[in-house]
Amino acid sequence: MIDLSPMRGLHVDPKARTARAQGGVTWAEFNRETQLYGLATTGGVVSSTGIAGLTLGGGLGWLMGKYGLAVDNRLSVDIVTADGRVLRACRDEHADLFWAVRGAGANFGVVASLEYQLHPVGPTVTGGLVAHPIESAREVLRFYRDVTASLPDEFTVFAGLIHAPDGSGAKLAAIVVCHCSPLGVGEAATRSMKAFGSPAMDTVGPLTYCQLNAMLDAAYPKGALNYWKSNFLVQLSDEVIDTMIECFARCPSPMDHILLEHLHGAATRVGIGDTAFPHRRTATTVPCCLNGWTGPTLIGASPGLGTPIRR
Repeated sequence: MIDLSPMRGLHVDPKARTARAQGGVTWAEFNRETQLYGLATTGGVVSSTGIAGLTLGGGLGWLMGKYGLAVDNRLSVDIVTADGRVLRACRDEHADLFWAVRGAGANFGVVASLEYQLHPVGPTVTGGLVAHPIESAREVLRFYRDVTASLPDEFTVFAGLIHAPDGSGAKLAAIVVCHCSPLGVGEAATRSMKAFGSPAMDTVGPLTYCQLNAMLDAAYPKGALNYWKSNFLVQLSDEVIDTMIECFARCPSPMDHILLEHLHGAATRVGIGDTAFPHRRTATTVPCCLNGWTGPTLIGASPGLGTPIRR
């Protein structure tokens, strides 16, 4: 295990719209610096996530419909290979290695720094969360399925079965959104989600891109233990929705949740073989079962979506 967390250097070139960051930088740090110039690139949806690990595995995020995945915006990497060589990999140098580190994970060396393409974003976007009582989960997820059937590139919409952020343990069905167009466009696009049903919580409105990126941080506290499992679906059928709801009803921890992340737009217009991240099919939905706990030790997983068995 090599700890890169002390490597926090970051340089932004606002004219070229690029940024070079060392491997220990988090998305909170990255966005803080790039947003000084009204720039951003697709990053994680939790601000404490490290840029390197997320980017090496593909990199889904709030801007992927408009600007593609994190790997699609990476221009080069400085990597130390197992034999001690220090290489710069990009499209024109060590192209095979550059292809591999765009989606195949951290199996090819230690990535000391990464260079990204930046895009005009913010500083204010439209985003937030609309949550409904768990009794409405089936209707909420069907509504989510209908909404994501046709989305503009600028609009990212996720959904989930979550526990209330107040620590009460109440179960909720939520839709989480980001619209990176001007505020008037984003307000109009999110109006139907705010009007749907009888929300128990509605935080959708103008906020900074940095605030949006930190919106879900409380669900991923430092030091938490996690068991995550995910799959790709071509269609969010009624059967899948019912299975998700049934499994979530059995989730024992208030940190447990099931998320749906919708792929569309620029992220799906990249060729399957152009990067090592092959999941480029339009309207693919990603259900992730995220189980978290802070005390007992995980000893196994039950059938279904990965609910933990604990002692």
